[in-house]
Amino acid sequence: MIMKFLSIFVLVISVFSPAESACGNSSDHVLVAKAFSSVVGFNLSEFIASEPNPNCSVSEIRMSSRNLTGAISWKFLRNLTRLRTLDLSNNSLKGYVPAWVWSNSTLLEINLSRNKLGGAIGVLKLKPVFAVHQTPAAVRRINVSFNRFKNLGILSNLQNLTSLDLSHNDLKINTLPFWFANLTKLESLSISGCNISGNLKPISKIKSLRSLDVSGNRLNGDFPADFPPLSGLKFLNISFNNFTGHLDKENLHKFSHSAFIHAGHFNSHKSLKSIPFPKNHPIKKEAPKSKHKVAIIATAGALSAFLVIMAVMAASICVYRRRKQSRKKNKWLISMPIQVPFKLEKSGPFAFETESGASWVADIKEPTSAPVVMFEKPLLNLSFKDLIAATSHFGKESLLAEGRCGPVYRAVLPGELHVAIKVLENARHLTHEGAIAMFEDLSRFKHPNLLPISGFCIAGKEKLVLYEFMANGDLHRWLHELPAGPRNVEDWSTDTWELQTGGGSIITSPEKIEWHTRHRIAVGIARGLAYLHHGQSKPAVHGHLVPSNILLAEDFEPRIADFGLSASRVDGSSAESDVYNFGVVLVELLTGQPGTAETVKWVRRLVKEGHGGDAIDSRLQLADDSVGEMVECLRVGYLCTAEAADKRPTMQQVLGLLKDIHPTAAEVL
Repeated sequence: MIMKFLSIFVLVISVFSPAESACGNSSDHVLVAKAFSSVVGFNLSEFIASEPNPNCSVSEIRMSSRNLTGAISWKFLRNLTRLRTLDLSNNSLKGYVPAWVWSNSTLLEINLSRNKLGGAIGVLKLKPVFAVHQTPAAVRRINVSFNRFKNLGILSNLQNLTSLDLSHNDLKINTLPFWFANLTKLESLSISGCNISGNLKPISKIKSLRSLDVSGNRLNGDFPADFPPLSGLKFLNISFNNFTGHLDKENLHKFSHSAFIHAGHFNSHKSLKSIPFPKNHPIKKEAPKSKHKVAIIATAGALSAFLVIMAVMAASICVYRRRKQSRKKNKWLISMPIQVPFKLEKSGPFAFETESGASWVADIKEPTSAPVVMFEKPLLNLSFKDLIAATSHFGKESLLAEGRCGPVYRAVLPGELHVAIKVLENARHLTHEGAIAMFEDLSRFKHPNLLPISGFCIAGKEKLVLYEFMANGDLHRWLHELPAGPRNVEDWSTDTWELQTGGGSIITSPEKIEWHTRHRIAVGIARGLAYLHHGQSKPAVHGHLVPSNILLAEDFEPRIADFGLSASRVDGSSAESDVYNFGVVLVELLTGQPGTAETVKWVRRLVKEGHGGDAIDSRLQLADDSVGEMVECLRVGYLCTAEAADKRPTMQQVLGLLKDIHPTAAEVL
């Protein structure tokens, strides 16, 4: 009887337990729903059903390979006080990751690999108040490989970290940050393919390392002196770098030959190819059984060597003649040695598949027979083979986008030439001569707000065009996927924003800086279109001006891309469609909303009724003078989107109107 009473008492106590207990905390699910409200493919009911205990507070978010797209509202996840695991790997999530994620007090595992996340990893700049000792973060494992992160900030309080994978991000740093030395418990580190220079001294004293992959960078230094103790390592890969030092047989056998391919210049007693096979290798040399056999083998060896020498000489003569003929046809092709990081065994046709499942084929006999013509660097002697090597065989990890003209890939060509390579699917019908004429015609367009073609390659029926790579991506991504300025003060509190105006005053408002940036972008686009329409003997039209075709340089100066790839030159009436499209882009810049027909109709109604300020992006709400400038810009968009083509202003007039709104804006940033 007493035991029965105690059981009932315990049950009653559990029912009326306080809200702070681990279970019954439905507010966590509300926070998760808010965090993923803009993510396509997220289903809250499925997420709750997949939890180990759906009635308890959220301790795990495991949504790997769910085809999720869009941007996460990270600030809501910060309030999940019991979150231990965050796994969003192998999706298509975009945007940035705030600094607090890496130093969260509860997270133990963070896996954001194989997405399209960008921005910085960590804190870009610490204020003095943050320079003091911090409580070590709880996180043990971080994996952000195969993303689009551009900066590696400060992660100084990760003393508990055991695994860190930063591979295949374009971090572009000149040396490893100092805080790597603080990762005293780190067992696995991968910085492969991150475009990192400098040496490995910051990690040289980490004795806990068991796995180290630094391949595919531009690292230098002494091997093994600048490395962590090799005795503790079980896996090592330093290939494709610029190291020097001594490479002995013991390390070759321990880590295998593949760990040192093109790793630099080493002082070793034998080359990699001459190291003998291990005793248990299936291929062994057998000792000769007689002097007669020795003589036969020696004769055969001498004959083989002679034949090899003759073959090399014949091949050299053929190559020399081919290059001599090539110079006569193409004076810009001058021989230059090129290091290709892998040996291409196969011949054409070459088939490549994109993320969407589409494929394209370059049907040529040999990749070296399709030259790459460079307008800006005519001394470079490149071929289609170099494009294959620079894009990892046009792999999906090099794919930047899939536009209406075809897929776009990112590549670093020999000579540290950073380019974007576009495959023109709509130009397959052009003849070889017609394609050359089109590319040469486009190369004559020179303007600071146009993205000129750097070169081209004709591989069978495929026509590939090369552009200078733009670090800040396109305008659509900047507006909708990445923070155009610090949009969340909480997440960007460690940054200091200062802007010197013409009058000498300091503007510290991030929103005001963003408004000046957007106005400058609008003026730059208008300049580029005005050049196309009015700077030629016959007007040239873009034909498809959208935010994804407007790229941003490092200083956020816009560059119009994809002009002239369809109908290159048209009459004046067709240019008016460009004016309309520019008005749509201007509306998108000022409202932050996608430039749909509904958005344009809504903005036009508000401007006509005198309430244009209601359409302004909420992230740009400032003092009355700035709002007035934005409304004036919307009025220009109103004029550009007039239904009657003859009512629209010319791009010269549009440029004048925008410059009058804020004459010094282009000089401020």
